[in-house]
Amino acid sequence: MNPELINTLSEQELTAIDAELAHVPCKSAAAIDALKIVQEYRGWVSDDSLHAIARHLEMSADELEGIATFYNLVFRRPVGEQVILLCNSVSCWIKGCDKLQRTISRQLGIEMGETTTDKRYTLLPVSCLGDCDHAPAMMIGKTLHHDLTPESIVRLLAGD
Repeated sequence: MNPELINTLSEQELTAIDAELAHVPCKSAAAIDALKIVQEYRGWVSDDSLHAIARHLEMSADELEGIATFYNLVFRRPVGEQVILLCNSVSCWIKGCDKLQRTISRQLGIEMGETTTDKRYTLLPVSCLGDCDHAPAMMIGKTLHHDLTPESIVRLLAGD
């Protein structure tokens, strides 16, 4: 193992990434998994972490950044304890996701892309949650909520 990487990635992160490498034909094929592993440990993927992952996978940081920013579930800046992913697909838009966003913003005092001052919530858009038949939808953490109304949003956030 490269000592330079140990200063940026933990032994656990490197072990988990190396385990993924055993299942892929080339190192860069583990890029998404490596990003997800680091995010699981740290909550997000910093620039330093991204560069260390890129070195470990023998790819450029720019190439890995392109992958990281393409997938909206790789967080490239710190997020709150709970990430709220509000779907803004066509189905959710037609069903009023803009009203839901206003309700969430009012309730939590944040706009899209922001984190509450207590670091509890971050509100982010997502282009699809795959629940179009029950639009509008959002996720809080790993829990999917659908058929939402402004009233149900208030209840969800009060009880979370």
